[in-house]
Amino acid sequence: MMKVLLKGHDYKYEVGELLKLFVPGNRIQFLNEKALGDNQSFLLVSSLWKKGEGVIAECGLFCGSKQILSKKLSYKDVDTLGHEGPKGIKRAIKLSIFHVLSEHFHMSPPWGILTGIRPSKIVHELMDQGMDGNAIEQQLRDDYKISREKINLVMEIALRERAILESNDALHYSLYISIPFCPTRCVYCSFPSNPVGNEKRDLVSSYLDALYFEIRETGKLLQSLGRKVDTLYIGGGTPTVLGAHDLDRLIREVKEYFDFSEVREITVEAGRPDTIDRKKLMVLKEHGVGRISINPQTMNEITLERMGRSHSPQAIKDAYALAKTVGFQTINMDLIIGLPGETPEMVEETMKDLLEMKPENITVHTLAVKKASKLKENLEAFELAQEEQAKKMLGIAEGYARQMGLHPYYMYRQKYMVGNLENIGYCLPGHACRYNIQIIEERQSIIALGAGAISKIYYSHENRLERVPNVTNVEQYIQRVEEMVEKKRIELEKQETVLTGNRT
Repeated sequence: MMKVLLKGHDYKYEVGELLKLFVPGNRIQFLNEKALGDNQSFLLVSSLWKKGEGVIAECGLFCGSKQILSKKLSYKDVDTLGHEGPKGIKRAIKLSIFHVLSEHFHMSPPWGILTGIRPSKIVHELMDQGMDGNAIEQQLRDDYKISREKINLVMEIALRERAILESNDALHYSLYISIPFCPTRCVYCSFPSNPVGNEKRDLVSSYLDALYFEIRETGKLLQSLGRKVDTLYIGGGTPTVLGAHDLDRLIREVKEYFDFSEVREITVEAGRPDTIDRKKLMVLKEHGVGRISINPQTMNEITLERMGRSHSPQAIKDAYALAKTVGFQTINMDLIIGLPGETPEMVEETMKDLLEMKPENITVHTLAVKKASKLKENLEAFELAQEEQAKKMLGIAEGYARQMGLHPYYMYRQKYMVGNLENIGYCLPGHACRYNIQIIEERQSIIALGAGAISKIYYSHENRLERVPNVTNVEQYIQRVEEMVEKKRIELEKQETVLTGNRT
């Protein structure tokens, strides 16, 4: 058991997330007052106090009444003042803890003190300050303790993202449409997805009616503000669970009420091969959809069955071949490494199959055990990959992706990931998904419609977002859709006031 005492600060969440890199969460106990542990427990004391105009962060590790390790950092060691303020102070606290725990456990997590999901945002912020590559790499190494391997990865990705981010302007936004239905619910899924059976068809119809209302009202509002769609992403769920007629009407409604005159990309998740047929693909193609996803997650049949996916590996190959016949030039395929029961050899077999198909995009996810998933509910029934095994799997996937001529172009991390690793999108040159970059780097407004969708209104002068979430439950969304529209209207008008003031 690792007992923790905070003195002079109350950054319990940040300290707890960092500790989980070294100690299981159920073995961390925060104390309200100093109480040295017995010989069976360790006590970690994280202290912060002022000294002159600066601050000092100190971490001590005790076993019983004996201090066995300590680390002290002042603002002279870490820039905790100036433009960073509390952010820098938190970093100093985490660094002092990281030094102690790394030495005690003889390990150094590859992402250092970072526990957030967007490491590349740090790189972009430093680029904005005019730092060159060498200076940024040194700061990532010294101030965040990121490994050389991960520094190389995040720098490569940030440099590729930069051109797309620099093309953003206040008048353009990305549009996301949520179709929260699937044929079945996979055990690892935490998205707002509802299995669709015959008894749910009326619910789907009512949902679409509510969605069309939100499309019409939000679209008219955005057009009145002179805003234009940059990218459209229809996700879920599995949007191709809808029939060809519903897909056709959905895209027609979107195009009628939103300004698509300068759209650069349209993506539709056709993730499950058991939802794909020629008629649906033709509808998408005729509407100018240039990018679709056909997501195997794995090409191992036994794992597909275990995860609740009602299709075979051959069905994936057939759906991919059909999409190429219809004429799609950019197809993404999602994989998950660390799925229960999978080995590095099984991951390699999956990558060999993808090597034959040659998709333009591959997104490699590391399994994250989410609270809302069946996997989390029944965790004891599954055997998950350990950290070193997960690292090997990720390395296999990267090796095959690069062999296929794909390079990493965006990445993000999630909580509760196997091995504390990352998700990486790979693409051929010229096939990067703009929407993926925009949603991760958070430098463009995302207007999101449908159940579980979260709009993010971007204020560029402050480099911040305001989140405007829709309710997740489908039945509540249908009943409260007018409220969802009104919430977006209020925030968009606030943003317009700021933009107008900046222009004048």
